[in-house]
Amino acid sequence: MAKWGEGDPRWIVEERPDATNVNNWHWTEKNADQWSKAKIKELFINHIIESPKIGSVVIEEVDKCDGEARANNRKGKLIFFYEWEIVVKWKGHVNGSDKEVTGKIEIPNLSEEHDDMEDVDVDISLTTKGPEGDALKEMLRKGDGVKAIRAILSSYVSALKNEYATDLVKPKKGDEATKAVTKQAVAKPATQGQAHRNNETNMQNLDIGGGKLELSEINIEEEMKCTGQELFNALTRKDMIQIFTGGEAKMHEQAIEGGTFELLGGNITGKYIEVLPFTKIVQQWRLKSWPTGVVSEVTISIKQTKEDTKIAIKQKGVPTKEV
Repeated sequence: MAKWGEGDPRWIVEERPDATNVNNWHWTEKNADQWSKAKIKELFINHIIESPKIGSVVIEEVDKCDGEARANNRKGKLIFFYEWEIVVKWKGHVNGSDKEVTGKIEIPNLSEEHDDMEDVDVDISLTTKGPEGDALKEMLRKGDGVKAIRAILSSYVSALKNEYATDLVKPKKGDEATKAVTKQAVAKPATQGQAHRNNETNMQNLDIGGGKLELSEINIEEEMKCTGQELFNALTRKDMIQIFTGGEAKMHEQAIEGGTFELLGGNITGKYIEVLPFTKIVQQWRLKSWPTGVVSEVTISIKQTKEDTKIAIKQKGVPTKEV
């Protein structure tokens, strides 16, 4: 028999405040069926899709939502399975016409097998015939409509991962509160002994009013005592950002690709270019005090290990005098 404290760490219950699923070793699963159905209805119903050149439609109801969703954790790795068949009803008008057009949007298969939402089939059908219907159908099938539909589907997948990852990876010893751990990770990165800051003078010259503005690149690496999901949420969720900055954040409730943000009374503004749940965030980012036209690019990479979570931040296009 192993001595006290020398056993397999997967089974050392005293290392966990709740004494369950030690070190996240066991397979745990959550049923997300009912939550998913409610979320899909919330995202679709009353959503308006507009095309300035053609017209607009509003989604009236979710006619069909069949399928399942599961969130799993195995050895600290988050795995999501979902498969849905969705049918929604819509009505709309073509610009300059009072004739109401109705129809359906069908997504025959939305599943985790789709690495890219562009691969998800979106079928459009009409219950109102005529040129107005044909115009709106084409808009929904190829134009602004299909982009908006796929954006809704992407929002569902992101929400699923954010909602169900929270409790799947359990805190280890010392992680008394998720917020406290996350706040330490985000608000005090400079205190980490492992950190190194490499202000590369990978200088670039930007023409500003006939003069040259020297730009630099900043690289920061940190090791955080929290999960990758906790850190990602702290950097992308409006409520958590507002807690850590102590001010209003003007943005969507959750960071989305293409979404803008404004922090600290407008002193920091930017746009989310890429958002990959729990692993990567790419932003356009600028300070209000920077010269007009100067926008940096920030790439945040998050990697969770058995011991901690590593974050790497690269910021390109920073005025050298600010470094």
